[in-house]
Amino acid sequence: MAAKLANLFKGDRTLWVVLIFLSLISLVIVYSATGKLAYREANGNTVYYLIRQIVFILGGFGIMLFLVNFLPVVVYFKVSPLLIVLTVVALLLAIIQYKLTGNADKETSRSLNLAFFSFQPAELAKISLVMYASRLLSKAQRTEDELKLAFYWITGVSAIVCFLIFMSNFSTAALLFFTIMVLMLIARVSYKYILALVGAGIVAVALIYFTADFFPDSVGRVHTVKARIDDFIYGDNNAVNGTTQADYARLAIFEGGVLGKGPGNSEVSNYMEAGYNDFIYAIFIEEYGFIGGAFLAMLYLILLFRGVIIVRRCDRTFPAFMVTGLILLMTFQAFINMAVSVGAVPVTGQPLPWVSMGGSSMLFTAASFGIILAVSANNQKNKAPAEQLVQVDTPNEDQAL
Repeated sequence: MAAKLANLFKGDRTLWVVLIFLSLISLVIVYSATGKLAYREANGNTVYYLIRQIVFILGGFGIMLFLVNFLPVVVYFKVSPLLIVLTVVALLLAIIQYKLTGNADKETSRSLNLAFFSFQPAELAKISLVMYASRLLSKAQRTEDELKLAFYWITGVSAIVCFLIFMSNFSTAALLFFTIMVLMLIARVSYKYILALVGAGIVAVALIYFTADFFPDSVGRVHTVKARIDDFIYGDNNAVNGTTQADYARLAIFEGGVLGKGPGNSEVSNYMEAGYNDFIYAIFIEEYGFIGGAFLAMLYLILLFRGVIIVRRCDRTFPAFMVTGLILLMTFQAFINMAVSVGAVPVTGQPLPWVSMGGSSMLFTAASFGIILAVSANNQKNKAPAEQLVQVDTPNEDQAL
């Protein structure tokens, strides 16, 4: 039996252990932080959201096992252009659907509601754009001219995708674009192109900030971006009328101290609207203290470290770039969530990967983990030595795969 399970859970064993720890943390903290939500939305059934989280976690593990055991890595290379097209279509449909329904709920504006399923196209964009960029970069490692052409294509496609995401979610658009830039830098794209892109990004954010008042409310998230920057610099105007979510997060961290109040003893979560999602790290620290918070941060650092190990063991550029992009994306997102909770950066609305309560977003996160584990399993199958570096002098498409 043990041997069968070992054969089923292929790939990096340390990464599987990290996922198990994150799953357990997710269950205990979501159950603790959803008390208020349960009384408001589930007739006081406090177990409802725990069961819901269990279902999504088990579903996520099912996706990982499927990707690790049944889907070859070469498939991602072949389907990445199609996934980009589907992503753009889904993002456009979500915007059209939102405009037609006229729903003021910001979460609805980010989702595409199908007859049988509802999901956020931005989550699909995270995976598809990383795959697409990895495909182009893996095929452009022979000459500087190839890298230059790949840079233009990746930048253009990323700009389109991130602009459509920006219409409902600025922080995700910025996070994804930044990750793609770092990936291109790792793939040896010239520094001057990356610096030019960074400069363009800074100018774009500055333009959004200083011209936001001239745009109507229906144009993207320009007013939200300006408001959150102002709140971070000058203080939240809502604080005049009462304690803000960011204030509650800092209070939770202060109350947690070194050892925390203990499991289920959070009081601040009863006053927070997003204690189970955007500010879940603060609630975790309130219950488990600085030590618990450091342990959770360490799990994401281990995730990053194991990602580096997997990349070093790749003998092809495409899977190496793909794992690099996905690992960076999840790690960046995790530490942005933590930084928001402690008040180090403006509020962004980024959940904590595989810990925050979620629905379809957890399934897409599971897909990212499944792809990473599939690459790791492929490395083990090919018995690539641990010290082998990624080959960046790819002469043809076959070697990229």
